[in-house]
Amino acid sequence: MGKYITINEALGMVKTGDYIVTGLGAAEGREFMTNLHTVADKVKNVKVTNCLPMGNYEFFANPEYKDSFVCESWFYTPGLRKAQPNGNVSFIPNHLHLAATKRLHYREPDIYVGIASLPDKHGFVSLSLSNTYEMRMIEKAKTVILEVNPNVPRTFGDVQLHVDNVDYLVECDYAVPELADAVPNEKDLAIGKLIADMINDGDCIQLGIGGIPNAVAESLMGKKDLGIHTEMLTSGMVKLAKAGVITGKCKQTHKGKMVAAFAMGTKELYDFIDDNPSVAIMDGAYVNDPYTIAQNDNQVSINTTIEVDITGQCCSESIGSKQFSGTGGQSDTAVGAQKSKNGRSIIALYSTAMVKNPVTGEREETSKIVCQLKSGAAVSLSRNDVDWLVTEYGAVDLRGTGLAERAELIISVAHPKFREEIRKEAVALGILA
Repeated sequence: MGKYITINEALGMVKTGDYIVTGLGAAEGREFMTNLHTVADKVKNVKVTNCLPMGNYEFFANPEYKDSFVCESWFYTPGLRKAQPNGNVSFIPNHLHLAATKRLHYREPDIYVGIASLPDKHGFVSLSLSNTYEMRMIEKAKTVILEVNPNVPRTFGDVQLHVDNVDYLVECDYAVPELADAVPNEKDLAIGKLIADMINDGDCIQLGIGGIPNAVAESLMGKKDLGIHTEMLTSGMVKLAKAGVITGKCKQTHKGKMVAAFAMGTKELYDFIDDNPSVAIMDGAYVNDPYTIAQNDNQVSINTTIEVDITGQCCSESIGSKQFSGTGGQSDTAVGAQKSKNGRSIIALYSTAMVKNPVTGEREETSKIVCQLKSGAAVSLSRNDVDWLVTEYGAVDLRGTGLAERAELIISVAHPKFREEIRKEAVALGILA
C-alpha cells in the first residue's frame, strides 16, 4: 500500500532535464500527461517520448510551455501535427520493432509512466493494451509510475509485471480512450474486395488502421481459419474472431492465438481482450521482427500509404517534408511477409486525394500516384519491398519487374484522368521510352 501516491505527488518527481517515456496510444499515462503542464514553472528542458498519443496535451500543444517540455514522438497524431510549429515537437525515425532498443541506445528514461490493470491476488498487474516498447522501458527506467485503473482490460502475453518492480501506483478511474471504427466508403469497399480476393483460407494476416483495413476485414467474412500476427489488434479483427473466421489453427507459431504488439479501438475490442487467453500482447521487438513474422506460412501484410511513385517508392508518413504520422511497422511487416513461405505484402491507397491549392485556396483532385514523390518526402517503404499495389482501379503485382514495366503497371491503377499526364512525365524523366 505504500506504493500508492497521488497524481500531484507523481508530477512532483519531475525535475529539470528529465527524460520521460509514456505508453503507446491508449496505454499512455493519461492523468500524468494531462497535468504535466502544471509543473512547467518548476522545470526546464524535460523531454517526453510518446507514440500515437490519444490526447492533445497542453505540455506540447501550448507554445507557452515550450521552454519546459520537448516532445519527441515515434508516431504523430493530429495534436502533434498541429503543434509542430511550436518548435518543441520532433519525430523519431524508426522501424517499430527497433523503437525501444535504438532509443535506449540513445538514452535511458528517468521516468516511465503508463497504465495497468489493478494488482491481482498474487501482486501482478497487466500492462494491458501495449507492450510495443513499454516493458523494455520499464526495465531501464529509474522510476516507474503506473496508473492502475479498474476499466482497463487485463491481457496476457508479455505484459505481466509484479508490483515489486513498480515504484509507484496512482489510482485512476477514467474510461479507456476509444478509437472509433472508420466507416468504409465506396473506394474503401472496392479496395477491400480486391484485397480479400487475394487472401486464402488459412492465411495469417496483419491489418492496419482506417477505412481500407476495415473494408478488408468486412470483405473477409466468408473466409475460414484465418490467423492473426499483427502489430495492432483492431476492432475489425475482433468481429472476424466472433464470427468464427479467425481460429489461428493453421499458424506455425502461437497456434490458436491472436498475437499483437498493441490493441486500440472500440469498447467491443477492449471487452473481447479482457481476460482472454486467446489474445497475446507481446514484446514489439519480437512481434514486429521480420524474422518472427516470417515463421508463419502464408503471412499477408496489408498496409496503406499516402503517396507512391511509379518506381514503387512509398511515402506513408509525411506530406513532403512535413511529418504526418510515422513509419510504424510498415517496413517490418512488409519484409516479414515477403520472407514467409507463400507470403504476400500488399500496399493500398486511393488513386486520388482532394488537396487545397496554395494559390486559390480551393480543393482540387490530385493523383496520389506520381512520377516523383514530393520534395522532402520520407520513403517509408523502399521500392525493393513493394510486392502488390492496390487502388480502387485494380491490383498489380510488381515482384521482379523492371522499372519500365512496373511504371506501366503502377500507371494502370492510377485514376484514368491522370494516366496520360503521368506517362508523359515518365518519358521526360527517361523512365519510359
